[in-house]
Amino acid sequence: MLAIDRAFARADGILREACGKQFTGAVARIEQGGKLRFERAYGATRRDARGRAVSADTLFDLASITKPFVGTLALRAVAEGKIDLDGSLTQVFPEWNGKPHAAITLRMLLSHTSGMNSGADYRELLDRNVVQFALERELAAVPGERVIYSDLGFIAVGELLQRLAQRSLRALARPAMYAPPARLRDAIPATEDDGWRGRVQGFAHDEKAYLMGGTAGHAGIFGTASDVAALAEQYLAAPAGRAAKALPRELASEALCEQAFDPVLRRGLGWALKTTDENSCGRYLSSQTFGHTGFVGTCVWADPQRDCSGVLLTNSVYFGRNDTRDLHAAFYEAMVEDLGLR
Repeated sequence: MLAIDRAFARADGILREACGKQFTGAVARIEQGGKLRFERAYGATRRDARGRAVSADTLFDLASITKPFVGTLALRAVAEGKIDLDGSLTQVFPEWNGKPHAAITLRMLLSHTSGMNSGADYRELLDRNVVQFALERELAAVPGERVIYSDLGFIAVGELLQRLAQRSLRALARPAMYAPPARLRDAIPATEDDGWRGRVQGFAHDEKAYLMGGTAGHAGIFGTASDVAALAEQYLAAPAGRAAKALPRELASEALCEQAFDPVLRRGLGWALKTTDENSCGRYLSSQTFGHTGFVGTCVWADPQRDCSGVLLTNSVYFGRNDTRDLHAAFYEAMVEDLGLR
């Protein structure tokens, strides 16, 4: 347990109250100006005799926070000249030649405007090649027409990266990881008892990612709160005058610009952008705020205007598929107050 600054009583109190009721385990991390201000672990990996205490360096299933990790890898490929953000992808995906898919660009995939379907029931995929299914499924909309939040679109991004690099996503994703080895699984917070696999622990909770061997563009990455904060810092650093380690400043800035409007969540490149005070980042973070959530109960939001970020990793799906937006919003509102930035 590590508390860098003792002034975070509001955020700490909210998570202490929720522990054991809305999640079995959690880690919260708050940074400001690129520096750690608060980090604390709560609870255990599961609510039975097999539970282990959670620590600051506990790996969590990040679920859809995988998307900005993979999106950042894609933007790095753009920066290195390996792919064009707005060019045709048919050289990489020849199976799209002569189909409506041929109009899809990487920008569309990263902003959820490709027209690809949101997903598919895992029972449709039990005997299918999931990547092939994603790439070949009929589109739900004309590319570029509107926002459809799409797991299939990010499965395509993951496959794109693998074909470009001739390496697996598992090799490309560092320091976060896909498919944790058996020796680490008992120390990872368990997620849902889904009636298919039993209590899921140490394997990707997302069924499509699980059927892909745990390695996918839309879900499946496991990481620590520090890993997620470091991802956000790649985008906070340049506007604040700190050295950006991964992406050119112009490309990082483009990722945080509105690429497509949606009344629930505007879309950047790989990131969601705060749209209303009803979003899980709460009322107090600015309209410049970017972030992402994960189905299992994970979230990250970062505010360039205040130069701060908050990561909250939980396994709230352990207690069922309940909406934890209120918990997340309360945490981020408390974070802003504890930082004295309201």
